[in-house]
Amino acid sequence: MAALSFRELQRQLQPDWGHTIEGRGPEVDVLMVPSLSMDQTQMDLVTGSHHYEERQLFALIGLRHPGVRMLYASSKPLGELVVDAVLELLPGVPTSHARRRLHLFDTDDASSRPLTAKLLERPALLARMGELLRPGRSFISCFVVSDLERQLSERLQVPLLGTPPDLLHWGSKAGSRALFARCGVPHPPGTAPVHDLEQLAEATAGLWEAHPELRSCVVKLNEGFSGEGNARLALEPLQLAELSARERRQRLRSALDSLPMPSPRWRELMAEQGALVEAWLEGGEELRSPSVQGTIHPGEGGRPGAVEVLSSHEQVLGGPGGQTYLGCRFPAADPYREALMRHGARVGEALAQEGALERYAVDFIARRFGQHWDLQAIEINLRQGGTTHPYMALNAITSGRLEPGDGLYRSPTGTPLFYRATDNLCSPQLRGLLPIDLIDIVAEAGLHYDPAQLRGSVFHLLGCLSEFGKLGMTCIGRSAAEAEAVYEATEAQLVRAASERGAGERGGP
Repeated sequence: MAALSFRELQRQLQPDWGHTIEGRGPEVDVLMVPSLSMDQTQMDLVTGSHHYEERQLFALIGLRHPGVRMLYASSKPLGELVVDAVLELLPGVPTSHARRRLHLFDTDDASSRPLTAKLLERPALLARMGELLRPGRSFISCFVVSDLERQLSERLQVPLLGTPPDLLHWGSKAGSRALFARCGVPHPPGTAPVHDLEQLAEATAGLWEAHPELRSCVVKLNEGFSGEGNARLALEPLQLAELSARERRQRLRSALDSLPMPSPRWRELMAEQGALVEAWLEGGEELRSPSVQGTIHPGEGGRPGAVEVLSSHEQVLGGPGGQTYLGCRFPAADPYREALMRHGARVGEALAQEGALERYAVDFIARRFGQHWDLQAIEINLRQGGTTHPYMALNAITSGRLEPGDGLYRSPTGTPLFYRATDNLCSPQLRGLLPIDLIDIVAEAGLHYDPAQLRGSVFHLLGCLSEFGKLGMTCIGRSAAEAEAVYEATEAQLVRAASERGAGERGGP
């Protein structure tokens, strides 16, 4: 029988399959491919990036359904403790029962190349995986979809639950702005993408001339992510109003030449993918960076599927330019949460009309002017991201659900739940700790999530711990204040216990 094309395979997707990753799906086989198939120059800026494949382990929530089987691929073998730490969190199913329906595969390749590329190079490994996937009852779930994932889908003859690669331009900075304009979602003034410094200086000058009140702007690589392709340019010190149009462009050209972009290759990347300029939003008594996440389910007969808003967050940003994602708080603040979710639904419906599928997120800037909050959309992400796995963790261990009316997540008993999460708990004291050491510390201190108390911490990125002294965690509480207190107590206890263990091993006091 002739092999099916990617488009033909996508027609096999069923409307209810998207619920599998939330633990509510039908009997189906899911191949998890947590490949970070993204620009490798920017991925190299992320410490321990190859361990980020572990974050999608919270998708094992699907194993709560007794008819679901999962295959999980990784670059290097996952430790039994790392996997069991997630399985033991799943309520309502014995760990042994879930473990029998989980099949682990790895490429034994720790290089920085995307996992999907490694899989495609190993036909025997793909054949073993394919033997376990039932035709017509299987799909692939990815962190992000690129042409590599399309090739994997066609090689295995299994559909992929994700946005087709030819639609990914809607997740670029320019595509996001175009979609916001179409949906009537407020967004900052900005420019079209350009490809060299001369054009960038011209675009920046044009933006300032249209909005001379601007004190700063932000330059964005068109396909940058997690803020690693963004840099702020202060306009006020350049005294542009005192210059002629020609002098203005010359001064901007000089300023852009020394722009502190995180990637040293940003000029090459601009030539390849383009870069644009946006107004840097400031002013007001308070400034926040909320986001909203949703999913687009497959539709019937090629029609757009249902859009479901999943969560809202306050993003915690940092790094040299204050643009790098470090963590989040759930949910977004009450004064604008409903508006945030409404904007997110509108964007999701537009994406569904284009043929997008599965996870998407929209990042915003929120500014407070007195009692009024102004929301401005910044960008769309057509992939899973830093706020995906903490919400998966909450969903996995509590069996609750989001109330669409107020955007709060409630346990089965009706108690609202909150969390503070990070991928970037870094400390020199943590370096050298093995996952088993972390589990010992957590058990001794009583830090782990307690389902009776509905509070505590769950951990991820355990593979980063020993080598980089880096850890991810989601700290849950029954109020925002309690979640914050759990986070602070967990961080302090981990660093203190790790320091004491290190001192003991060195023979210190």
